[in-house]
Amino acid sequence: MKTYSTKASDIERQWHVIDASEKILGKLATEAAQLLMGKHKPIFSRHLDTGDFVVIINAKKVRFTGKKAEQKLDYRHSGYPGGLKSINLGRLMETNPTRVIEHAVKGMLPHNRLGAQMLKKLRVYAGEAHPHLAQTGASSKGV
Repeated sequence: MKTYSTKASDIERQWHVIDASEKILGKLATEAAQLLMGKHKPIFSRHLDTGDFVVIINAKKVRFTGKKAEQKLDYRHSGYPGGLKSINLGRLMETNPTRVIEHAVKGMLPHNRLGAQMLKKLRVYAGEAHPHLAQTGASSKGV
């Protein structure tokens, strides 16, 4: 019996739509990261990008547990000395709710070039409308 090795030609990508309304951020990010990595497939291989495309809608309706909306801070740096800026999670949700989900999913992916390639297959939208209706025909998840 030989060991099966996944080839790039064996990978078939599907589209998944996840509705984020009333879901907790961490559980939503975990679900999206597993779909992006391809861990739900029997052909999963750690050194290849076997994952699918993921579309997350209703990002502005995601929930947090505890007092994260008031206490948790999101940091960014301009690259200049003294350029560190912080904003709490509740305020960031009002201004840019897609960034919150993208940041949570990015932290659950591999921190290398392969993880960056996987992150390119993630699309996050604040509302229900998205331009990927043609791709998400039968394989929609959570809608």
